[in-house]
Amino acid sequence: MMPVVGVDEAGRGPLAGPVVAAAVVLCKPRPAGLGDSKVLSAKKRAELEEVILRRCHWGIGVVEVEDIDRLNIFGATMLAMTLATEAVCAKIDCDPMEVLIDGNLTPQGRRPEWRWPARAIVKGDAKEPCISAASIIAKEHRDRLMREAAKAHPHYGWERNAGYGTSEHMEALRVHGPTPLHRRSFAPVAQMEMPL
Repeated sequence: MMPVVGVDEAGRGPLAGPVVAAAVVLCKPRPAGLGDSKVLSAKKRAELEEVILRRCHWGIGVVEVEDIDRLNIFGATMLAMTLATEAVCAKIDCDPMEVLIDGNLTPQGRRPEWRWPARAIVKGDAKEPCISAASIIAKEHRDRLMREAAKAHPHYGWERNAGYGTSEHMEALRVHGPTPLHRRSFAPVAQMEMPL
């Protein structure tokens, strides 16, 4: 039977760092306790990630800041979802019956390399277990990337805020200016670069 793939992304809203998408084909029996990654505790997310990575088929797509600024965040998200889906299809060595995507739009017709039947599901990360699994993988992967980036750029608190525009992050942006990992196409960062 052709599998169903769930896809979700992490990192559309932050001012810094990449956007990350994950695509997951669930194993049987599927991991217990799947849910929207945003409502799970950090401990539960980490436990579920470990099980999903070990037992299920998955792929990850990462689109860096340069491409976010070139494509815009929507285009970059569509690209990340396409890369993640390509990666999981390569692992399972077949095309899925359908790709279920969290949100209200899919890469179908928006990315030339997208070739699978796709269906957008609003709040899909809370409704479809395969999308829940993808949301967990995407969030955990991106949070790790931001914790790593925080070591090179310690002023911005990325290990705590994952690049989102918290007051701590905004203050550091005012004092230290943007890093190469900041999204120049995002208004708060673009405004920091304007001469006073």
